[in-house]
Amino acid sequence: MPKLTRRKFIAISSLTAGFAIAVQPISAKTITTDLKGIIAGEVKIPVKDGIIPAYRARPTFGKDFPVILVVQEIFGVHAYIQDVCRRLAKLGYLAIAPEMFYRQGDVSKLTDIAEIRKVVSKVPDAQVMSDLDATVAWAMKSAKGDPNKLGITGFCWGGRITWLYAAHNPKVKAGVAWYGRLVGESTALTPKHPVDISKSLQVPILGLYGGKDTGIPLDTVEQMRDRLKGCSTKSEIVIYPDAPHAFHADYRPSYRQTEAEDGWKRLQAWFQENGVA
Repeated sequence: MPKLTRRKFIAISSLTAGFAIAVQPISAKTITTDLKGIIAGEVKIPVKDGIIPAYRARPTFGKDFPVILVVQEIFGVHAYIQDVCRRLAKLGYLAIAPEMFYRQGDVSKLTDIAEIRKVVSKVPDAQVMSDLDATVAWAMKSAKGDPNKLGITGFCWGGRITWLYAAHNPKVKAGVAWYGRLVGESTALTPKHPVDISKSLQVPILGLYGGKDTGIPLDTVEQMRDRLKGCSTKSEIVIYPDAPHAFHADYRPSYRQTEAEDGWKRLQAWFQENGVA
């Protein structure tokens, strides 16, 4: 029987220009960052088996920009994640958010959270690690990125990935994980979780969590914090006692301005202190 090979794919559809349908209506507190002084828009990233779309933002002028990978929530690379990239570009970074679910489906067009979760559950961690590796390679080769200044940040689903990718790629200088899940069942697609790699973590990670997050129990956050004490590299977890899940997501009712702004200041300081600036 002839060996079957996976057909290569090409990213022909564009990233959504607005917000994921499932998160309507949009909050009046939504932050919109303009394009003054930066270049921003969709790009195509060559990956192992084809091409995936990504959103890229960087300063208009210059080169050798420090690179920040921005990893999406379960809603895809929609307007909020794109704006986060523009905010980072205003700070002097080359920020890139690759569409991590591209092969499995366009979650931005789905209205049912349950259907979105079905798509996300089919995404292998190995695929994500490989696609992020490819994004880093593209940033250095095609987008004027500095290979010696690489950071990562992610939200919710992307918060978990932030921990895992920092353990996967030793070139990462620092990471900031926003309310990412820390524990879980070991499966073929998700063999390890942040608590499993905590002891061997060589990259300083700042974890930002909400004390009233109903999806991420505080005991799991404390478990992670305790495990990090044995690391050779200093990581830190900050818990905002009154914040719910997704407190940085300014387009949602969960947004908490005080905690979000404090977390953003901590992110900037963390990257500067750890060589990603």
